[in-house]
Amino acid sequence: MTFLSTFKPDDEAGRLAAVERYQIIDTPPEAEFQEIISLIRAVLQVQYVAVSLITSDRQWFKAQLGLDIQETPRDVAFCDHTIRSEAALKISDATRDPRFADNPSVTGDPGIRSYLGVPLRSPDGYNIGALCVMGTEPREYSKAEEDVLRNFSKLIMSQLELRLLSRRDGLTGTLTRRAFEERMRMSFEERAEIQMSLLLLDIDHFKQINDLFGHPVGDAALITVASTLTQGLRRTDMIGRYGGEEFAILLQDITPQDAEALAERLRAAIAAAQIAAIAPRRITVSLGIAHRTRDIRSIEDWMLAADAALYEAKHKGRNRAVVAA
Repeated sequence: MTFLSTFKPDDEAGRLAAVERYQIIDTPPEAEFQEIISLIRAVLQVQYVAVSLITSDRQWFKAQLGLDIQETPRDVAFCDHTIRSEAALKISDATRDPRFADNPSVTGDPGIRSYLGVPLRSPDGYNIGALCVMGTEPREYSKAEEDVLRNFSKLIMSQLELRLLSRRDGLTGTLTRRAFEERMRMSFEERAEIQMSLLLLDIDHFKQINDLFGHPVGDAALITVASTLTQGLRRTDMIGRYGGEEFAILLQDITPQDAEALAERLRAAIAAAQIAAIAPRRITVSLGIAHRTRDIRSIEDWMLAADAALYEAKHKGRNRAVVAA
C-alpha cells in the first residue's frame, strides 16, 4: 500500500476523525499485530514494542510486548511527540532529555531510557499513532534501524486498512454484520451503566424496486438509505448492514424517548429522499425499536426483540416504527 498524502499536522479534528474511522480503540488483541511486533522485537533486539493510537486524551496500545499497561494519559505519552512530525523520534537517554526527564515512565516503572518511534500515517495524511520500541538502557538508534521500523509501520497501516475494509460493507460503507455484532457485544458487556436502544430497519418492498427498475437502481436505493441514516445519526451511534436490505443501528447513551424520536426522524428523512430513477415512487422503511431492559440478557435476546417489533411494523402497514413490547 502506498501512502502519498501530504502530512496534515494542524488538523487535530481531522486526525481524531481518522482515528475514529478505524474503529480500533478498545478492541481486543489481534494476532496479526502481535505477530508483527514480535518480529520487530527479534529484529531490533529491544525490550519493549508497542503499536500506539493517540485519542484526544489518551494513548492506547493496540499491541504491545513487555509492557504491563494498556494505556496512558496522552500528556505523558512519548508517542504524542512522535505524531507531531513526519520524522522519527529518537531518544538515546530520556534522563538527559528535558522533554522526558521527569516523565513518570522514566522516573518510575518501566524505567524507559531509550526510545525510537515512527508515525502511523493514514492514507489521507493523518498521524493516528506511532510504532515504537523502547529499552531501559541508553541506546543510540541508527538510521538503518529507523528505516526498519518505518517499513514495519507501513505494514501496520496496511493491516489497519485491510481490517477496515473487511469490516465495512463494500456498497454502503456501513459496518458488516459481523463487525456490527462485535461492536454491539462489546458495548452490551462493557457499558451496562448507560441507556441504549437497538433499531432494526428494512426497506419496504425492496424486491419490487429490483424487479421493476433493475439491480443498479436497487443498489442506489441502498446507498441512499445508508447515507441518509448515517447523516442523521450521532458520532456515538453505530450502523451496520445486517442483511440484503436490512440495517441495524445501536444508539448509545440515549433515553428511550429520545431513541424513539430519533427513529421517527430517520424514517421521515428516508421517506423524503428522492431517487430520480424511481420517481415519483419514494423509498420507505419499517423500523423495530428495542430498548435495553433488564429482560434483555444477551445481544441475541435484544436482536429478537427488535426483529419482533420490525415484523409488527410491517404487519401494520410499513413505513412506521414500532417499539418492542
